[in-house]
Order: sequence, then structure tokens, then C-alpha cells
Amino acid sequence: MADLALDVDHASHTAPFEQVRAQLEALIRDGRLLPGDKLPTVRGLAGQLGLAANTVARAYKLLETAGLVETHSRAGTSVASGAHAAEAALAALATRFVAECRQAGLDDAAALELVRHAQRAG
Repeated sequence: MADLALDVDHASHTAPFEQVRAQLEALIRDGRLLPGDKLPTVRGLAGQLGLAANTVARAYKLLETAGLVETHSRAGTSVASGAHAAEAALAALATRFVAECRQAGLDDAAALELVRHAQRAG
């Protein structure tokens, strides 16, 4: 199960369910939550955030409608596979590539040349 560091600002004008939905969507789209990662139960996350279970359930339902998560009664809720999955995985790889290039002392031009070389070879 994914360890989520979500935060709900109870003083915000944005509804709590929307804050939860937006934060989970960002984690999925950024590749920090990957297809198959399990989300906490509705009650578990509600308790962690100090929210009503219906609030978290509404956020999960909106994510499910958007195709970002799948809910199965016995298996719980997990990140769905789909178009966002490939993009998120590639974004995570690109982030790691950039970090490795910088650690190796390569400038952006050299890193891009590595990518171009890989494209020509592939």
C-alpha cells in the first residue's frame, strides 16, 4: 500500500474532497504512484486526514471516473493502468536520467546528445 503524504487545509476555500482528489491525481500523473499501487482504504485515509469517510469516497469516485484508479470491492482501490501510466513512467525515467547526467557532470547539451544517439541507434 502506498504511503501517502497528503495534507488537507481545513481553512481553504477548496473543498476537502477536491484537495484529496487533486493531490492524488498529481501523485499519479507525476509517477510517484504507479499502476497497481494500492491506495489506503477510504476509512483509513479519512482517519489519517481527519475527514469523513464520504469525503474520501467522493475523491476516489472522481479519480475512478477519470480512469486514474480502479476500485474492487475486496481488493480495494489501486492506481489504474492506462494512457497516464506510460507517460508517468517515462517522466520518472526522464527525471532519473537528468539526475544521473548531472551527477556525472554532463551539461544539458551532452545529455541531449546521448538521447539523440540512442534515438539513432534504436
